[in-house]
Amino acid sequence: MAQFGNSVALLRDREFTALAGTAFARSQAYSTILIALALYADKFGTTGFVEGLFGTGFAVVQLLIVLPLGRKVDTGNAKRWLLAGLAINVVVFFGFVLVDSAVDIVLIRILQGVGASILWITGSTVIGHISPDDENGRWLGSYNQVAAFSSLAGDAVGGYLLYTYDFTFTYLVLTVITIAAFLLVLGFLRDDPGGGVENDAGGGTETLRALLARPMVKALVTFRVAFSVGKMAVIIFLPILARTEFGINALVIGWILAGGKLTKSLTQGYVGDLSDRVGKKQYFVVVGALLYGVGTALVPLSFFFEGAITPIRIRAFGGVQRLGGAFFALFAAYSVLGVADSIRLPASMALFVEEGEQFDSVASSMSLRSISWKVGQVTGPVGVGLIKDFVSVEAAFYTAAGFIVFASGVFWVVFTRAAAAEERTVERVADPGD
Repeated sequence: MAQFGNSVALLRDREFTALAGTAFARSQAYSTILIALALYADKFGTTGFVEGLFGTGFAVVQLLIVLPLGRKVDTGNAKRWLLAGLAINVVVFFGFVLVDSAVDIVLIRILQGVGASILWITGSTVIGHISPDDENGRWLGSYNQVAAFSSLAGDAVGGYLLYTYDFTFTYLVLTVITIAAFLLVLGFLRDDPGGGVENDAGGGTETLRALLARPMVKALVTFRVAFSVGKMAVIIFLPILARTEFGINALVIGWILAGGKLTKSLTQGYVGDLSDRVGKKQYFVVVGALLYGVGTALVPLSFFFEGAITPIRIRAFGGVQRLGGAFFALFAAYSVLGVADSIRLPASMALFVEEGEQFDSVASSMSLRSISWKVGQVTGPVGVGLIKDFVSVEAAFYTAAGFIVFASGVFWVVFTRAAAAEERTVERVADPGD
């Protein structure tokens, strides 16, 4: 039986601990900055389109670098790439201290996208390389579980820091955490953990084509393009909605986001282990995606519950915190989203790793996973932001939910058709007289 303790036990491995440190630093920074973006949106009075650029700026540079970066990680020293990604994040924090306009924020988000992309692709690739062959789901699920716990810390601690102190002190704390992760990698992770694939014929083009010819990869890539449009809209606009529509402070926004991160951090390692045992990981992807669509559709209910529930006031952290109906509605919606990600994410990552291992190109496979996400991440926030500007906030979130449900259906259709075609091809090869 899959157990939560299996994930904790991996922390006894020094290399896993070092990699978990990079996931912790990356995710905490990402979550804290998302809350900061809501405060910046309120401070500068931004439109939905500009708020969408906060997400697009982060993603557009990743769209350009993710494929060559993945191949570089496959053929180079992954440890050096991890150290470089952590160093870039320190520069990002210094840049955020100096921002003075919405344009500055977009520019710094572009640099943040570079650092995050390096850490995400390299960390996931190294985990895939050093984990035992029959435990990919467990290792990847546990790695993401650490990231989810860090995101929770980013929501709770980051929200507290932004509420109690100021931007400068908050970014100083993030810098200290990132430097600690740098030292863990430097001291504990073996040199060249990916092994460096020597055969790079065609610059990796043939490998990418071969991967895209695989039915599972084709289905997953198609799915992620559509799914990312909806999910990134939620990630960017839910904290902004809480701040600009309901006046919720940074501390309480952190509590809302922590609801989803708590469910995600508690269950993701378990589900990753479970997917290894049960198999049929494509079912986990579909169920998790559909549940995410449900959670997204619940977000607009915050407008109804804000007036329908008598606010609760609690004295905490040097002030009175007002928890109205919108808080409870958004907290519940984000909790559902956390469970949905726990079901979908370990299975999705494990499938990409398994497909990449067929060609000794796990990083290239993970790059395809990432670039398919970036296509929707570049267009989604701006498109949904325009819907927010010209139609309504509710329509924006319902549109995002629609994209997620559509993505689930596309994945299932593409996968089943491609798998059936592959099976017919295998049968013809096995029986050439047919």
